[in-house]
Amino acid sequence: MHTSTPTTDAAATEEDGEVEASPEVHFEPVVKLEQLEEVKTFEEDEDVLFKMRAKLFRFDKPNNEWKERGTGDVKLLQHKETKKIRVLMRRDKTHKICANHFITQEMTLNPNVGSDRSWVYSVASDFAEGEARNELLAIRFGNSENADKFKEEFRKCQALNLDTENKELAAAGQPLKEAAKEEESSDDEDESDEETDL
Repeated sequence: MHTSTPTTDAAATEEDGEVEASPEVHFEPVVKLEQLEEVKTFEEDEDVLFKMRAKLFRFDKPNNEWKERGTGDVKLLQHKETKKIRVLMRRDKTHKICANHFITQEMTLNPNVGSDRSWVYSVASDFAEGEARNELLAIRFGNSENADKFKEEFRKCQALNLDTENKELAAAGQPLKEAAKEEESSDDEDESDEETDL
């Protein structure tokens, strides 16, 4: 004799290989992520006066060639308290600093030989590598209009920095500085030899 046992729906689905969905599924994370502290860029106390995408080069004197320093947004930043303005540029993906220097009266933006969209200038102390270094830099923009906008803003910032310096000098009772005269030709003849098409 054959007796049959009653089958339930759950037993039938197990035999078919199907698993019924459970609405309360919870998985414990294998690794717990810690809350990261806010990363400081030291730009928090500064206002952005100008920002534009560019490519920066530095002149390597021992090898007598231009080397690319990075591509990213060049910013002119004014400190909220001291009112001094600096150039800051970070590389796109790594955000590593490739230019970091104050704008001074001694700086002259000279046109690069063979290009209307780039400027060459000398910096007495650039802090991009962590310590002050004298550098000859070239900055190239997407087109000549952007290069002209940068030059215009750069000159405005030179004037603002001069005013700030003169206020400090006047408060200290020292003689004031005069604005540097704009020269169309290169300051040093050897710099013109270094200027090449970027």
